[in-house]
Amino acid sequence: MPSLNIEVVTGDITTQQVDAIVNAANTSLLGGGGVDGAIHRKGGPAILEACRALRASHYGRGLPVGQAVATTAGRLPARWVIHTVGPVYSATEDRSPVLRGCYTNALRVADELGARSIAFPLISSGLYRWPKDDAIAQALAALGAASPATVEVARLVLFDAGA
Repeated sequence: MPSLNIEVVTGDITTQQVDAIVNAANTSLLGGGGVDGAIHRKGGPAILEACRALRASHYGRGLPVGQAVATTAGRLPARWVIHTVGPVYSATEDRSPVLRGCYTNALRVADELGARSIAFPLISSGLYRWPKDDAIAQALAALGAASPATVEVARLVLFDAGA
């Protein structure tokens, strides 16, 4: 079993040349703002069509928070997009296990697909208001504890140098 090489870079998640790009989706799977909107815009209509098919079949009520599912990557420089829904940050409830689950479930899906490389955005740190420093700590904790079967490289793509 290969060991997981974790990389942290600054950049645009939509330009990462990896097997799978992770989308910080909303439960509808039908696009939105932030990372989700960027992935749908740059990936093109094939991603939305695949998401609509998922909604029509397995996820009629939407993708549950913390879960992950894959679609085509459309025009993105990847084979797949793995959609996961992060939790909204709460100062009164510890939702960090759910946030870490987004990373581990996305890795599980990537393994099922046979992906060798995967790029993650900083899940929940935008519209869902998770503090960036803790979001990074949660991502690295989840990825550091993982032992995927096929994924060799996990890249955490930070949108700006401030993160």
